Amino acid sequence: MPALPLPDPALIAVIGAASAGKSTFMARHFAPDELFTSADLEAVSARLRSGQRAVVEATAVRPDERRALVALARAHDLPAVAVVLDLPRPLLEARQAARGLDAGAVLAQVAELRRTSGALRQEGFRQAQVLRSPQEVGAVQVRRVPLAPDRSDLRGPFDFIGDVHGCLPELRELLSRLGYDPSGEGVTPPPGRTAVFLGDLTDRGPDSAGVLRLVMEMVRRGAALCVAGNHDEKLRRALEGRSVNPDHGLEATLEALGEAGVAFRRDILAFLTGLPDHLVLDGGRVVAAHAGLPERYHGRLGGRVRSFTLYGDVSGQTDEFGLPVRRDWAADYQGRALVVYGHTPHTAPRWLNHTVNIDTGCAFGGALTALRYPEREQVSVPARAQYAAPRRPLDQP
Repeated sequence: MPALPLPDPALIAVIGAASAGKSTFMARHFAPDELFTSADLEAVSARLRSGQRAVVEATAVRPDERRALVALARAHDLPAVAVVLDLPRPLLEARQAARGLDAGAVLAQVAELRRTSGALRQEGFRQAQVLRSPQEVGAVQVRRVPLAPDRSDLRGPFDFIGDVHGCLPELRELLSRLGYDPSGEGVTPPPGRTAVFLGDLTDRGPDSAGVLRLVMEMVRRGAALCVAGNHDEKLRRALEGRSVNPDHGLEATLEALGEAGVAFRRDILAFLTGLPDHLVLDGGRVVAAHAGLPERYHGRLGGRVRSFTLYGDVSGQTDEFGLPVRRDWAADYQGRALVVYGHTPHTAPRWLNHTVNIDTGCAFGGALTALRYPEREQVSVPARAQYAAPRRPLDQP
């Protein structure tokens, strides 16, 4: 039977004209406590707020009728998905007539649905699946797909590694200190352990291309995971041909990648495009995010979540050094998960309210730091040089 992969948690809108079999489809594939109608949006909101899937039955053949569903999912930083039952009009008319209902209403609904359903992705639905016959509807099997940040199935142990920023010699030394063997074709981890890179792999340091090669190979071999940082995001945009300001070391990175060849740049772009903005690990006990993440965003998706993971809680203002002013989100953190992050360099790891910032400014002459988990042991190697001058002094922990 064909599989219908649906993200979970999410708002799943089951859309179709009258008599399309929406309620029957929903009852077959979802639990009773997941099922709602478009009149139950307050209950849907409460369920999404708690991080659970909500499946909504909605005729919603017009874009304006679907707008509230997309907005509700977006308000809770979860995807909206449309499952469209677009069955043949004569079949729907016959079902309506058999129930003693107005068959004429179906004509307008089917016409409007077919006119607009091609634009569901543009309306904000992350995914749209159209089923066009009773055979398709009857054969499909729903499959739960966790959202990209959800790797709670991975239990560790982990070695979280702070912002590398092109510091390849220090990274190799740190991995060796952690027990990883770099002597073969790739880097072999200690038995059972996985490295988790916290983003900002490139810029400022002496060998951004080498860092990318090493990390990409570790991820490919299953020896590492990686989340996106703001420097990785900026490099991705540059490789896509977008206009970016090549400051903070990006110009040198692009020059090195230009010499490395088209195939390598293509591989880098695919790698950076596929990076999650954060990871929820070990059954939800630990979260990795480049600039940190409040509990309300853990495991969720959307523009607000990604912006926070990349840039932190920025105020929109700049300080006397011309750098963004970031509010200290960790000062108010009361979440269950340990949040391991970087982005803002400190002179030493900073522990606060079940969070730890392990960016210790290697490219600025500080150190490259890792956190062993669950042991909570810190391992650092000093920078071999100051590769770039910080625009402001490193913060004290």
